[in-house]
Amino acid sequence: MEWFTEPFALAFQQRALLGGILAAVMTSVVGTWLVLRGMSFFGDAFVHGVIPGIAAAVVLDLNPLVGAAIAAAVMVFAIELVNRQTVLGEDTSIGLLFVGMLALGVVIISRMDSYAGSLTSILFGDALGVTSSDLVGQAILTVVVVSVALALYRPLLSLSFNAEKAELWSMKPKRAHAALLVLIAVAVIGSFQSVGTLLVFGLLIGPPATASLIARTVPRMMLYSVIIGLFSVWLGLTLSYHLRTAGSATMALVPIVLFFLVLAFTRLVRRPLPQEVAHA
Repeated sequence: MEWFTEPFALAFQQRALLGGILAAVMTSVVGTWLVLRGMSFFGDAFVHGVIPGIAAAVVLDLNPLVGAAIAAAVMVFAIELVNRQTVLGEDTSIGLLFVGMLALGVVIISRMDSYAGSLTSILFGDALGVTSSDLVGQAILTVVVVSVALALYRPLLSLSFNAEKAELWSMKPKRAHAALLVLIAVAVIGSFQSVGTLLVFGLLIGPPATASLIARTVPRMMLYSVIIGLFSVWLGLTLSYHLRTAGSATMALVPIVLFFLVLAFTRLVRRPLPQEVAHA
């Protein structure tokens, strides 16, 4: 029993767990819609897109949340601009901004004296450095994300399966899409302290993708996703303590491993028996 409780005996370890839990709830709820809509690449690019804003905020000694919010807005505007002003596909514009925003963030951070330490903290997070004020901010953002996601359930659901019918049903798919982009930004901004801007993608896509293998309805998929996300945070921090690995990276790795384990299990369970094949 001590093996499970020892990693959370101290206050900073408990804060790390709470920060991870809040991050998991946000990312699992938003990630469900990303997976359903096939927007995983966009989500990955969006995660990278906030890096310059966070880096600039650190350099200017401002609140990183403000910098991340500004960078997220710039990212969305730039993608829409490329789509409207050129014949390039959305994946091309996302790919360009994916690399460009990441490179810009590293360039900004490289101007700092504590270049290596700041870069590591921004990219890979500092789960054990979460403060009480960070938790308060995360809790507020979590309430906002979950509330908006539930309020927009029907528009987001119709948008995920048929945007044209959503328009006919007056579900206002463009507004729902814009709201989803805001939710992605808020989830990433509220999670980067605990998991890091690069590794938050693991919690954003891993739990929903795993849940999609076993859930048959969207509400169950979202519920299973949250449960898997919470389990991943707890197990990741527990393993990182005993194995002496990076907490943020271990939290992000667990749901990816779970996905392939569940995938292998479901394929074995659904595989027809030899006699069934013979009688087919």
